[in-house]
Amino acid sequence: MPDDPRPGFRQFPHVFAPGRIGTLEVPHRIIMGSMHLNFEQDPPALASFYAERAAGGAGLIVTGGAAVNREGSGGPTYLVAGEVPFREAAAAALEAVHNAGAKLALQLFHAGRYAFESTYGLQPAAPSAVWSAYSKAMPAAMDEEHVRRTLAAFAAAAAQARELGFDAVEIMGSEGYLVNQFASAATNRRDDSWGGDALRRQAFPLAVLSAVRGAVGTGFPVIFRLSGDDLVDGAGPPEEYVSLAGALAAGGADALNIGIGWHESRIPTVQAMVPHGTWLPVAARIRQHLAGAGHTVPVIGSNRINSVAQAEAALADRMVDFVSMARPLLADPRIIAKSAAGRPDLVNTCIACNEACIDRSLGTEPVSCLVNPRAGRERAFPVSFPPRTRSAGTPRAAVAGAGPAGLQAAAALAEAGIHVDLFESAPGIGGQFRLACVVPGKADFAETIRYFSRELPRLGVEIHTGVLAGAEVLSGFSHVIDATGVLPRTVRLPGAEYLPVYDYHEAFAVAAALPRRLAIVGAGGIAVDLAHLLAEHRFRQITLLRRGSRIGEGIGPSTRWAVLQALRSAGVAMLTGVSCKEVTPRGLILAGSGGQDELVPADAVIVAAGQVENSSLSRELAAAGIAHTSVGGAASAAGLNAVRAFAEGLASGRALAGELTGERKRAPLP
Repeated sequence: MPDDPRPGFRQFPHVFAPGRIGTLEVPHRIIMGSMHLNFEQDPPALASFYAERAAGGAGLIVTGGAAVNREGSGGPTYLVAGEVPFREAAAAALEAVHNAGAKLALQLFHAGRYAFESTYGLQPAAPSAVWSAYSKAMPAAMDEEHVRRTLAAFAAAAAQARELGFDAVEIMGSEGYLVNQFASAATNRRDDSWGGDALRRQAFPLAVLSAVRGAVGTGFPVIFRLSGDDLVDGAGPPEEYVSLAGALAAGGADALNIGIGWHESRIPTVQAMVPHGTWLPVAARIRQHLAGAGHTVPVIGSNRINSVAQAEAALADRMVDFVSMARPLLADPRIIAKSAAGRPDLVNTCIACNEACIDRSLGTEPVSCLVNPRAGRERAFPVSFPPRTRSAGTPRAAVAGAGPAGLQAAAALAEAGIHVDLFESAPGIGGQFRLACVVPGKADFAETIRYFSRELPRLGVEIHTGVLAGAEVLSGFSHVIDATGVLPRTVRLPGAEYLPVYDYHEAFAVAAALPRRLAIVGAGGIAVDLAHLLAEHRFRQITLLRRGSRIGEGIGPSTRWAVLQALRSAGVAMLTGVSCKEVTPRGLILAGSGGQDELVPADAVIVAAGQVENSSLSRELAAAGIAHTSVGGAASAAGLNAVRAFAEGLASGRALAGELTGERKRAPLP
């Protein structure tokens, strides 16, 4: 391997070492992990999604969970094994992945108490009748016949997977779903052969493995997704899963893929604030136990690994045998190919925001990616690239503003062969990502800035920072995309002369120098981020104030609870249903609902009460008769978030490129 001419193989020798899962040979040690996408019932879209990732270097892909029966469905967008939509989607995905030279494993899924009765009118089933805070349901405790029927459903789904041409199956036995529920003391309250102590709680997972193995035969690869730690009250110690891992290895599992945490857990596992690789020691403990017991079954580690370099470190330290990465392949379908070519600097890194992926997967909206809005929409936005040469007659477009919308628009235009000049008034690109990346737990947002700082020049975009472009500068372009973003909303506070009053941009800029007692007017996502940052600088007395009833409005459901939990731990006070009356030398006066005013002691006030469109450039361009399109916050600040900004940048860039060239050009990416 050290003599391999490909630079990435020398840089990441452990990652690019071939491996084996049972009889299945895989070209490297990264597996594309299972993701429920909410568009599995659209076979062409599913095929295009998987094909792009297979072509980008994913050697083994695990599908989103396919329910083994209707009772086990995770919601209305889940496929159910044996039904026509499942067969159609499987056929399309298999053809696409195999044509690209990769392998596809089907995840066998049963939601148990996490199922929703509204999907098929079926009461969720579980080992015991334990209320599910996730699905808001009381499941029915399964009797013996029900258990046997469910085992048969797993076997039938596995047999069908082999019949259809899947290369492996993965049993979903983690993240609080049915198989995990039987293994956990938190949800298995039985006192029969299927529960009652740690050993009997192993019975159902082992029975599922046996049923699946019996259905597919000894030579067909079976991966078991095993919880390493449930992270919920009432669960047994992690040592129980170490023991179960040994039993599964002895029972015929070809690999153990270690998951962590449940939907009901209050310990963050997948959010941006979780440090990279935090949960790898859980998998490493299981691997060490298996090795000590003489088992050679490979262990797969997962959760918060978003670069090939991190995977390399885990493999080099022998913590795991394979690394499962899911969201990173949403962000960049070519993360493996780019890394193999020695260009990890061109990888569009997953920032673990969860806004367009996990948050959507918990509902019914199709999954995508904040930093890669093409994800899940590959057919609507097929890959397009610049021609090899550009002539003097090639259209030239300008993009004003290098925040998310502007960066994405510039990339979309340049990929289509348009000459692009990108203007940004700040010293660097990134827009409000420049603020986000200094917030504790959001350092990965800087990776998006790094990506575009490499990718745009590669595409031929000329970047001009520190330039406030107006009509005079922009008059010579065929078209201008106005992506100048938003401005902080101004709130008039009587008595503002008594204390320093900052808008959120100003507060971010001088965060370390702000005084100890701070009142923040507003409590949306930006205000919450600012409070998190300020609480980290030094001991401070911080109060978030919101007229409405919800702190952190607009933050995705998988992240909001964790961020608010962190703020409470830092001592940040959060007041809702309040109205700011006036500033005094002692602080901010709130108008009390009962007629009694309340003082929030403060040495300074920060206004983070929303945003308004930065429409000045659009008005100037219109007055000068310059053709332009406003996108992102420059078009509308209402409901603005980075997901929308990136998506609008892509759509506007592609639409304008089509108008300027009259065609789409296609060629391979690096």
